[in-house]
Amino acid sequence: MESSFVNIIEKNCQKKENLISKSIGRYAYRSMLAGAALTLTTFAGTYSGDQVDKVIPGLGKFLYAFLFAFGLVYILFMHMELATSNMMYLSAGAFLEKINVKKVIYILFICTLFNLVGSIVTGWLINQTGLLKSIMGDGLLIHMVEGKLAQDSLEIFFSGIVANIFVNIAIISYLLLKEESSKVTIALSAVFMFVYLGLNHVIANFGSFLIAYFTNIGSQVEGLDILNVLRQWLFAFIGNFVGGGLILGLGYAWLNKTDSIYKD
Repeated sequence: MESSFVNIIEKNCQKKENLISKSIGRYAYRSMLAGAALTLTTFAGTYSGDQVDKVIPGLGKFLYAFLFAFGLVYILFMHMELATSNMMYLSAGAFLEKINVKKVIYILFICTLFNLVGSIVTGWLINQTGLLKSIMGDGLLIHMVEGKLAQDSLEIFFSGIVANIFVNIAIISYLLLKEESSKVTIALSAVFMFVYLGLNHVIANFGSFLIAYFTNIGSQVEGLDILNVLRQWLFAFIGNFVGGGLILGLGYAWLNKTDSIYKD
């Protein structure tokens, strides 16, 4: 019996490799859109959460996690390029010999770089609306950013592993499900969980840290200096790669590279 998972991985690796080879600009733009999507939903979620907390204290974090989760839904349905899901696709593809390792590293680098560019541009655009003037030091966004920047490197690393296990559970489930409504439900549920738990997703952290920087109180955010931010992003990235790339990407590729009839 042919594995649907292997076929999906092969198709996606070929599609990504073909696009970046023929038009790096188009690939970069799809990556920018993914960074933008998570930055927009981070801002919408934390902004709305602060408003809700004024009426029902404690409910804001729930609303933030719920709204942020739609960011992954947009990415999936609009075929944007997200580094943390590519960790799963490309690692599985390399194991299954559908793409070579050099190309994996290149695609992942370009994708991550332009996820960051998309977050920077979107953070700047949000700042021009004037909405960031209302962000206060005791709000959801600043509290979340300061908490993540205060973590030690090992905490960030292990948090990143768990975060991207959640994300790629959502991705793999989305790929294997047939009904569109089920796809949305699965994607929302898994992403909601990792966000509500406050786990580290490097691309989401691009957006949240940049929004915090653009606020009027950006200079007052504890730990928001360039070296600490780079440290946080680095260990979140490595953790995300272990969780999404090695544990789920290689794991599911290994499960499905078999003569057994038990395949996904």
